[in-house]
This record gives sequence, structure tokens and C-alpha cells, in this order.
Amino acid sequence: MSAEQNSAVGEQPSAKGKKAAKGSKVKPVKAAAKAVTETKSATKAVTATVTKTAAKAAPAAKKAAEPKPAAKPESHLAMVRRARRINRELAEVYPYAHPELDFRNPFELLVATVLSAQTTDLRVNQTTPAVFAKYPTPEDMAAAVPEELEEAIRPTGFFRAKAKSLIGLSIALRDRFDGEVPGRLEDLVSLPGVGRKTANVVLGNAFGVPGLTVDTHFGRLVRRWKWTEQEDPEKVEAEIAAIFPKSEWTMLSHRVIFHGRRICHSRKPACGACPIAHLCPSYGEGETDPEKARKLLKYEMGGYPGQRLSPPADYPGKPAPARVE
Repeated sequence: MSAEQNSAVGEQPSAKGKKAAKGSKVKPVKAAAKAVTETKSATKAVTATVTKTAAKAAPAAKKAAEPKPAAKPESHLAMVRRARRINRELAEVYPYAHPELDFRNPFELLVATVLSAQTTDLRVNQTTPAVFAKYPTPEDMAAAVPEELEEAIRPTGFFRAKAKSLIGLSIALRDRFDGEVPGRLEDLVSLPGVGRKTANVVLGNAFGVPGLTVDTHFGRLVRRWKWTEQEDPEKVEAEIAAIFPKSEWTMLSHRVIFHGRRICHSRKPACGACPIAHLCPSYGEGETDPEKARKLLKYEMGGYPGQRLSPPADYPGKPAPARVE
């Protein structure tokens, strides 16, 4: 048969080819069996290796999973030293710290401080020029028509309660203190609407009598810095007063409040831009990225106006706008 014919009908295997084909079926089976045996051996080897490695790693993993021992609690002495260092460093950051209410005499400061409850000092400063023009003395305010005074102080909020307090304290000043604001804590807190915070503001900034102003900013920061765990303002005042010399109380209040308003905010503290971050046990509660943190800075730290319409001469920021927004 020619090559062409063989190609057309298909190649038929010879007897020798058939035998070879039959033999070829046996060899793969043996090879497969050998492969299985080798695989089993390899599997045993891998399993043994994994088991051995796991056995070695188990103690390390167990140790890593165990809670790390807590840091040694800070002693009271160490806390006092850290607190005083924070005060010194804040003094370098805010050498111009001051009360952020505009006033020209003790009576104006007393009125402005009462109005500052539940609002900003900026809003008070924008409101008081007209109030002081109409009611310049305790005698004038004592004789005020309640509705007219309420309208004058309306922008500061809670104007009815505040008007009642202002008229009440003005009557007390007129009748009990000859129209003068007293310079003693016990006398000030006897006035309607005047608590220790307000009294300390007046004493420290109008009479030069040291006092701690425990407002929301002050209380929040001293707890964040672990100077105290107290929530009650009077207890906070007592514990912080024991840490610092009396001569530092008034300026400490200004520095802490300045820092709380500008950098160490309640919800988003600018940790990454904080100059005392290295002393803060709560570092990381806020934004730690320096660039993002800088965008959170307020007032002069962020390049914006302050809260006073008439700031001190050494204040580096811009005066606040005079109009009420």
C-alpha cells in the first residue's frame, strides 16, 4: 500500500505496536503509585516541619498575646512637677494671656462676666458697648426697666435670667456696698447671679487678688492633663490651688483658657500643633498630623481676630469685629 493509501484509511498498529501499547498502560500506574508514596512522604515532612515550627512559635505567640504590664502610675509629686512645667511652657506660648472681656472698671467686668455664661466672650464684647453706654453705674442698672435691659442683652442668650441677675446685683451694690463692687470673695458671691467663677474673674483682673477661674475650658483641660479627676468646679479649684503657688492662680487661668480656646479644643484638639504635646498624657485624642492640626487652630494662633474689640497693646492678634453677627 502506498503512503497515500495508508494516510487515507488510517494507520493500523502492528502486533508489536499493540504489545507496546499494552505495556504502556502498566508504567503510568506504577509511576502514579510512586508519586503518591513520595507525596505522602513529603506531606509527612511538611507536617513535621510545621508542627515543629508551631511548637517553637507557640510560647512567643502566647507571650505576645498576653497583655503588657500597665505603665507605672504617675506619682503625685511627678504630676505636680509636670503641671508646673506645663504652666511655664504655656507662659512662653501665651505671654500676652489676658481676660478676653472688654471692661474699663470692676462694675463693667462684673456685668460682662455674668453675660458671658453660655455664650462667647466675643458676643459679649459686641453687646456690652451699648449696655454700658445706657447703664454706666450700678445705680443706673438698678433702675433699669427689665424689658429694656433684656432687649439690650438679648444677643448673649438667656437674656431674661441674666437681666434679673444684673438688676438684682446692681440693687445689692447700690444698697449694701455704696454703689461699689466689693473686693472680697465672700461679698461678691453674696450678689445675685455671682458664683465663685465670676467672683474670681473680678478679683483677679479688677483687684489683683489671685483666683482660679474654673470655667468649662479650664475644667476640661486640667482633667485632660490628669491634674485632677474632679468634676465639681469648687473641688477642681481646691485641687489645682494646692498644686500652684497663689501668685500664679490668675495667670494660670488665663493661659489654660487661652490654650483651650486656641489649640486644645473639646472635640478636635490640635494635638499635632500643640507646643506641650510632649507633656500631655492624653496626646492622640485629637488630630496628630501637623498639617491637619494647624488647620484647626483658632484666633491669633490660626491668623484670625481675637475676641476683644479693644485688646491689650501687646496682644499679637487682630481686634474682633464690632458688629454682632
